[in-house]
Amino acid sequence: MLVPEGWRHEKLGRISIAVTSGSRDWAQFYSESGSKFIRMTNLRRDGIYLKLDDLKHVDVKSDSADGKRTALENGDILISITAELGKIGWIPENFGEAFINQHTALVRINQDKANSKFIAYLLSSRKMNAVINQLNDAGAKAGLNLPAIKAIPLLLPSLFEQQKIAQILCTWDKAIEKLETLIAAKQKRKKALMQQLLTGKNRFAGFDGEWKTYKLSDIADKKKKWSFTGGPFGSNLKAQDYTESGVRIIQLQNIGDGQFLDSYKIYTSDEKANELLSCNIYPGEIIISKMGDPVARACFIPNSAERFLMASDGIRLAVDEEKFNKKFIHDYINYKIFRKTAIEVSTGSTRQRIGLDDLRKLTLFAPSILEQQKIAAVLTAADTEIQTHQKHLSALKEQKKGLMQQLLTGKKRVKVDSHV
Repeated sequence: MLVPEGWRHEKLGRISIAVTSGSRDWAQFYSESGSKFIRMTNLRRDGIYLKLDDLKHVDVKSDSADGKRTALENGDILISITAELGKIGWIPENFGEAFINQHTALVRINQDKANSKFIAYLLSSRKMNAVINQLNDAGAKAGLNLPAIKAIPLLLPSLFEQQKIAQILCTWDKAIEKLETLIAAKQKRKKALMQQLLTGKNRFAGFDGEWKTYKLSDIADKKKKWSFTGGPFGSNLKAQDYTESGVRIIQLQNIGDGQFLDSYKIYTSDEKANELLSCNIYPGEIIISKMGDPVARACFIPNSAERFLMASDGIRLAVDEEKFNKKFIHDYINYKIFRKTAIEVSTGSTRQRIGLDDLRKLTLFAPSILEQQKIAAVLTAADTEIQTHQKHLSALKEQKKGLMQQLLTGKKRVKVDSHV
């Protein structure tokens, strides 16, 4: 690879004043408040700013031996060094007292040699993530040691250009963060709508009839064969039945909490799908998970094919649309009241599981179909608004990745009087 003019090869250790990792046994210091405790789950795969929605705290003195060694400072870079290697975090100004555990490495940059935010962005790039994962020193079990981190190869522009690139990427991150905050607010609003509308606490004008109790089995369309049924036994659908194309198999990984997760794709032949016809499921129908997390979550089957085949942990629900609105039913199944009931009848200590017979007996409350349709329309509008923002967010993230590829490799240069 050609080195851009004014750029140089460097090693991470040579531009750092400290490279270390956290200590074990921090659980004994967990507390409801106190110093921030940054774990691997707080690091991102798609950015450098920490995720603080699941933040732990510790009650520990910064003048202790481990406190002095692992206390974080402004501008520190964090790297995950076990399991998911190469997730990156960067500590902003005024972050406050914070510590790390043994699954995270701390890199403190010499600011006379490099810009720490630029280095964090560089390490978070797809190219550098591949480099970091190649340094795995633990064989089958992923792990990075400190010498390997110090040896990470870098290609760096001048300090001024590093600062300018970091400023540009930071502007994109702020736009992404603003949109993420807006989406979170819209999702919170939708939950409030569900609380009001799916419980009958807030009724639309003209609707005052009593809500009725139904078993989930009552919702299924009796005119359709196998309208409420589970996937095949594992012995009836094995890995050797998988094909490169054909009828798509809906796995547990595809069943999101109110959202079909499209990334994981496996297929089987038409012949196998015909053999397991009772386990076929069709576009617009609801699939419910037998297994957590969480148990009994549900989503709609997409319109991308004429039919699909459920794996063993899926349950098909074809709604009787003469009596029930399937969007209302879908959202009710995913609502916390129904979820709580499903969890209560589930089995398993580490991972919950619910059987088809138990699921059939679970109850829900529903008004007339006209009121269901009205409620569904409001919730659909909220979903559409959220999905529009999510598409915009995905586009912003992809554009930022493309810009990173250009700026962090020197394909696109930044100068004093230029604008990117």
